[in-house]
Amino acid sequence: PDQVWGIDITYIRMAKGFLYLFVIIDWYSRRVIDFELSNTLEKGFVLNCLKRAFTKRKPQIINSDQGSHFTNQDYIDLLEKAEIKISMDGKGQALDNVRTERFFRTLKYDLIYINEFNSPRELRQSLNHYIHEYKAYRPHSSLDGRCPDESYYENLRIVA
Repeated sequence: PDQVWGIDITYIRMAKGFLYLFVIIDWYSRRVIDFELSNTLEKGFVLNCLKRAFTKRKPQIINSDQGSHFTNQDYIDLLEKAEIKISMDGKGQALDNVRTERFFRTLKYDLIYINEFNSPRELRQSLNHYIHEYKAYRPHSSLDGRCPDESYYENLRIVA
């Protein structure tokens, strides 16, 4: 755990407009480390979420695509100050960050596409519940049937 975190942004259609979801995923355990919603694509919500995550743990490497949020100087400075290596996917290579993309796909099919969210508050509550359930109870074949929390914390104890 905490060797590589994958990060990305996706949009979520609301009854009126869109919200943007930023997630941080631990590649080893598939655990969602943190997430943030925003009604704009300004960089602040990404930076705030990363800063919040860094108060708990820090990875050795963060992988992202080459989007503007992840190539701007404030992002680069934040990671360099935290002594975290920056890894970026090749242009057009979404499969480089496949664990994060897979989480988005699962989230959208399990929650987003089958519900209509009328407010940011309603979406945030649903995301909090879904992500808690995903981390605590969702088995993954790639984790030998374990859930992300089980894999993450079990292996933290081994490393410690």
